[in-house]
Amino acid sequence: MSLKKALSAPGPQIIAEVKFVSPSEGILHPDPSPISAARIAAAYASAGASAVSILTEPEFFGGDYSFLAGARDSCPTTPLLMKDFVVDEYQFELARSIGADAVLLIAALLGPRLGSMHSAAKSLGLSVLIEVHDEAEAEAALAAGGALIGVNSRNLKTLKVDLAVARRLAPLVCRSGIVAVAESGLRSRSDLDSLSSLGYKGFLIGSSLMKRPDPGAALTEFLA
Repeated sequence: MSLKKALSAPGPQIIAEVKFVSPSEGILHPDPSPISAARIAAAYASAGASAVSILTEPEFFGGDYSFLAGARDSCPTTPLLMKDFVVDEYQFELARSIGADAVLLIAALLGPRLGSMHSAAKSLGLSVLIEVHDEAEAEAALAAGGALIGVNSRNLKTLKVDLAVARRLAPLVCRSGIVAVAESGLRSRSDLDSLSSLGYKGFLIGSSLMKRPDPGAALTEFLA
């Protein structure tokens, strides 16, 4: 399933995130388990999410590969994005084996290896969302051939969020042939409408949904 195709449909498209722990906010949702991840992912899909992001990184986000495998079982037709600190090509094989359709590559983490890692993931049939935080990283993502570029408005050093980052980078990433995704700090429908007007097609929403007792119902309210 193509993440780019799912996010290219008319109107704002949501990537709803299953994330039990946040480095900046601590525990977001109880019962971090494959069953819980599967239930939340299915609720997201029913509520209108175009794709579901699953945190598999264990140390900082309390993730696990079994969470994505569980979500795959409950969402057989929904594109699933594996979010982790991907630094080695073997992780692409792992992503495919647990049912991921797409992986996140962080430009700041990979540096000059971004292009080769992007090519390696694509060669296995994975969609690739390249995450950037500033102009230099956006240019690197474009040079790597990125067609899905996510702008994370969270400062990785201070963990503070400022949507001005997404607005500032819009002219670089919101262009023909590119599907731009806004990440972090999206708390209201007005945030989506404002960034949609700048050309963003996808919106990754996690913490604000996972802090609610019923994340799926929270997404329904968000989209209402």
